[in-house]
Amino acid sequence: MTRILTIEDDAVTAKEIVAELSSHGLQVDWVDNGREGLVRAVSGDYDLITLDRMLPEVDGLAIVTTMRALGIATPILMISALSDVDERVRGLRAGGDDYLSKPFASDEMAARVEVLLRRSNPVTQAETMLKVADLELNLITREASRAGQPLNLLPTEYKLLEFLMRNSGQIITRMMIFEEVWGYHFDPGTNLIDVHIGRLRKKIDPPTLTPLIRTVRGSGYVIAEPV
Repeated sequence: MTRILTIEDDAVTAKEIVAELSSHGLQVDWVDNGREGLVRAVSGDYDLITLDRMLPEVDGLAIVTTMRALGIATPILMISALSDVDERVRGLRAGGDDYLSKPFASDEMAARVEVLLRRSNPVTQAETMLKVADLELNLITREASRAGQPLNLLPTEYKLLEFLMRNSGQIITRMMIFEEVWGYHFDPGTNLIDVHIGRLRKKIDPPTLTPLIRTVRGSGYVIAEPV
């Protein structure tokens, strides 16, 4: 079973994380201080760590930098009430793999964990093709096709489609798309994501074929095999 370590000093937040991730079939251990958290984190016994930025005894950033200095590559989702861009960048530069601001939606937290777990188990060099039903994306030639017909994708459309296909069956939130495709400095208040999803749908989900991209109201988007 996949093991998650949650290092969080706020009991309410910790119980929320544990309950949500446990409902996804993950085994979650919780510690409420940085010193014990660091000892467990460097053990290498966990597949992923959710890490509060501000902790008693040992700070979250210190845990990240210590782990990376020791060559421990366990994926880390940093969670913090410090939500400004500079703090986010500082956490990622220290070695965090993703950064989530408090307060957060439990389903988005779980979605980010699922994505990080998949990233930590990337396709092998022999695997050069992503497939969802009859949709194919060649990672070497960067060419896409649906039902054997080539698709003419713009660079951003390709990046968006690759992100969706690498996480097929997983709900991807708008914020996750914004961060992955456009970066942290893009204004998420615009409709650019909706525009690009709309353009992508026109290309891969024409009226003659069963749609693969679904909108999950209030959550985000998912690409998956037809039900």
